[in-house]
Amino acid sequence: MSYAEIAVDAPVGAAKVFSYSVPDGMELLPGQTVRVPFGPRTLQGIVLELTDHPQVEETRPVSALETPEPLLGTHQLALARWIGSYYICPLFDAAAPMLPPGARQRERVLLSMSDSYTATAPNADADSSAGPASTAGDSAADDAIETIANSPGQLKVLRSVRRHGSIELEWLVSQYGEEVRSSAMSLARRGVLNRKTRSPAFISGPGPAFAEYFRARADAFDEITRWLCEHGKRAPRQSELIMRLAESGLRVSAVDARREFGGSVVSALLKKGFMSVEREPLDRGPLAGREFPSFAHVTLSDGQRAAVADVVASVRDTRRHPRTILVRGVTGSGKTEIYLSAVEECLALGKQAVVMVPEISLTPQTIERFASRFPSQVAVLHSRMTPAQRRDQWWAVKTGLCPVVIGSRSAVFAPVSSLGLIVLDEEHEWTYKQNDAAPRYHARDVAIELGRISGAVTLLGSASPDVGSHYRASREIYGLHVLPERLTRMDEGGGTVAPLPDVEIVDMRRELREGNAGMFSRSLASELASCLNAGRQAILFLNRRGAASQVQCRHCGYSVKCQGCDVPLTYHRPLRRLVCHYCGRRRRVPKSCPQCLSFRLGFYGIGTQTVADTVASQFPNARALRWDSDTARNLSAYEDILNSFRNGEADILIGTQMLSKGLHLPSVTFVGVVLADVGLSIPDFRAGERTFQLLCQVAGRAGRGREPGKVVFQTYQPENYAIQAAAEQDYMRFYDVEMRHRREHGNPPHSRLIRLVTRHTNMATAETQAQNLAEALRTAQLESDLTGIEVIGPTPPYPPRLRGRFRWHIVIRGRNPRALIDLVSIPKDWSVDVDPVALT
Repeated sequence: MSYAEIAVDAPVGAAKVFSYSVPDGMELLPGQTVRVPFGPRTLQGIVLELTDHPQVEETRPVSALETPEPLLGTHQLALARWIGSYYICPLFDAAAPMLPPGARQRERVLLSMSDSYTATAPNADADSSAGPASTAGDSAADDAIETIANSPGQLKVLRSVRRHGSIELEWLVSQYGEEVRSSAMSLARRGVLNRKTRSPAFISGPGPAFAEYFRARADAFDEITRWLCEHGKRAPRQSELIMRLAESGLRVSAVDARREFGGSVVSALLKKGFMSVEREPLDRGPLAGREFPSFAHVTLSDGQRAAVADVVASVRDTRRHPRTILVRGVTGSGKTEIYLSAVEECLALGKQAVVMVPEISLTPQTIERFASRFPSQVAVLHSRMTPAQRRDQWWAVKTGLCPVVIGSRSAVFAPVSSLGLIVLDEEHEWTYKQNDAAPRYHARDVAIELGRISGAVTLLGSASPDVGSHYRASREIYGLHVLPERLTRMDEGGGTVAPLPDVEIVDMRRELREGNAGMFSRSLASELASCLNAGRQAILFLNRRGAASQVQCRHCGYSVKCQGCDVPLTYHRPLRRLVCHYCGRRRRVPKSCPQCLSFRLGFYGIGTQTVADTVASQFPNARALRWDSDTARNLSAYEDILNSFRNGEADILIGTQMLSKGLHLPSVTFVGVVLADVGLSIPDFRAGERTFQLLCQVAGRAGRGREPGKVVFQTYQPENYAIQAAAEQDYMRFYDVEMRHRREHGNPPHSRLIRLVTRHTNMATAETQAQNLAEALRTAQLESDLTGIEVIGPTPPYPPRLRGRFRWHIVIRGRNPRALIDLVSIPKDWSVDVDPVALT
């Protein structure tokens, strides 16, 4: 008998697999998905390997085979094992991002009150009476439920089921945390709840995508003529459609025919056999029907040629080291041309390439460059596409139709079979880290490991690389190429050296002392006016959206906060609402203070809406566009705003960090940073690095054309080393100071971090759980005599409450914090974040 080692879609230990026997007649291959029994349930699993010797003596057989062919290749299975082990997550979770969209099919568990308990705890919604009687009924039902529940978790489950009648278990888990799963199952075992399961149908491949057309049948012409003479007047709509087709001899779209004449008319003519149906494959991908401008091939500079040659040599020779190459080039130094040339050489060698960008907003302009250079060879993968588009694009890559893949962080999991090159543009960006669900991976580290497994080269590019990446390059773990000069006129066939923009730091404290209490300093207002008078475009940057960052009572100091998150609500003027930027909750602006009833409510802080209002007041003739997540809610809106600004329909672009990355806008000659301090006071050791990177990127938007650029940083901390270095675009000056701070405090890259986070609706329970785990960790460290590891906390992060759940976290810091994690059993309701990019 043969056996299969299978990763099961269940909340099990990290990288754990289970042994199952393979029934006679069933042929399994690694990479296939199956259905397997798991306790009382039947769950989805991924076959990792076949073996003659199971891990346990007694095994259960595989229930069913889902896919006739493997969905995951050998290198993907190896990568999944590494992700599960490194990021301490279930192996199925590690492999799931590599499956085709829609392939992960979880069993749906529906809960409802059993008949024997319905009378005891009736559904409040079933009582249609209004007024006090209804309230009394609710109270009686709540009292009855409290006698049934044995724990606070069971009480939450019963109240939710009573309120909704029937509810999905996963919805309860998403609302109240993993701890309610055991509460719900306990109630089901007691017979209090009915438990029904539904197994969704598996989507094995791309659905049919065809365009239908109708054409009059030439072999039925006599019959059509006869029918028109005898019955045409009694069916005028049918007559009109068939005559149009017969007279023109052309075909008509099925969609247009049904829209104009109605479905019943079309059905009648098809039933009579008067029309034939023609079907053509329909390209529903994100690039379908789009035309891209052509870009001239440019003559590369010496630095660019050296970088491309290094990459290509490594693609050719898989034994050549290092396999990871970092390109540090100032903004506008031509890093994109290196990517394009490297991909072109990679394709010439018969290899495939994956190109990643940190945000979906950057995908359109990246697509534009690559689709122009490699027509009909580019696939796009990101979360803003429709499910059908994602599925089609995945299979286009899987079958080799598209050798170039462009996307956000999840593109690293594209089913590329002959991978030669992985490109990460703006490799320093924190958006490459998956934070909200397992696996909490970093796309840069996954790409490097994928390159090691598959023999591909990983090319990292940035004007302000991650400190850890540059540290590894300095130790020759990565290759390094530096592009110190900005190039201009790249689209005209050759690059000429252009100066970096001139940056001025304005001390806003001095502005206040000299009587200027406005948002814009005198220098910023003057430079903006000069830019507009010259017919050029400008960017105003503030990494904070909304009109006011908080509403506060001037009498008692009360700040209006989110009910679910312990943060002040931000005022958004167009909505006339207060909005939580963490959970999205909205509420009206109170007329008086909820605490002291005073009417002295004040609006404090600024955002992009305030900047737009100030521009309208001080520069009434200027046309301004706002570009933040309030105005650009989807990819289409991103493109519309960007194209409007590119086409000269606006003079000033006002926005947050989404406009700081990768934009090539030659007509922008001035950039004003309204407040450079945003982010510096965040309780995170990376705050200075993030500020430097952001300021470098936004300053790099100015002067990318023929005209020189000018930048103004407004700040209350002009002496800060990150702001000073960003003004000079001097990465090494920043790096030296930052590395000194990191070394003094033992922070990465001189150590590694693992962050453990617990969440609970009860503050005391969350704190107790955190204290208990911290004590267990310190005890294990003492007993095992582990040195060089520090257990920090537990403490509440910021914000301490998020989406109605209180948070506590523990940070383990050291050369090998994993050694301590392996000694302690981490409860399932804790999230484990290896190499966190944020500690808030």
